[in-house]
Amino acid sequence: MQIWVDADACPAAIKEILYRAADRARVRVTLVANQSLRIPVSPYIRFTQVPAGLDVADRRIVELLEAGDLVVTADIPLAAAAIEKGAHALNPRGELYTPDNIRERLSMRNFMDELRGSGVATGGPAVLGPRDRQAFANALDSFLAKA
Repeated sequence: MQIWVDADACPAAIKEILYRAADRARVRVTLVANQSLRIPVSPYIRFTQVPAGLDVADRRIVELLEAGDLVVTADIPLAAAAIEKGAHALNPRGELYTPDNIRERLSMRNFMDELRGSGVATGGPAVLGPRDRQAFANALDSFLAKA
């Protein structure tokens, strides 16, 4: 089991939690992004750079992940693809996507995308706060304890 991180949009605070968890739990964390990232020196932390482009990092993660792996992402289509391959998906706010809730999330995402496409201002997600970081850390710890 390893952890894959959709690193282009992953908040720095969440990356820091993942770095600490990688060393503590001795689990491989691979960050995938289309721009260079600085990562700590650790035998458990890796970085894969992909070319720029829409969903290039997402496709690379789906290509490499295996059943039982964990994907950290706020990208609903990537989470759905991971679940379809038998992996798990956790968003930076600590919500574990499941086969049961991912369909609803995809439907809502598609609806909001249609609204934006028609010119309706929908706003973006709220700023990641301390409670979100704590919820993520707790969900990650719980997942690692079960794995």
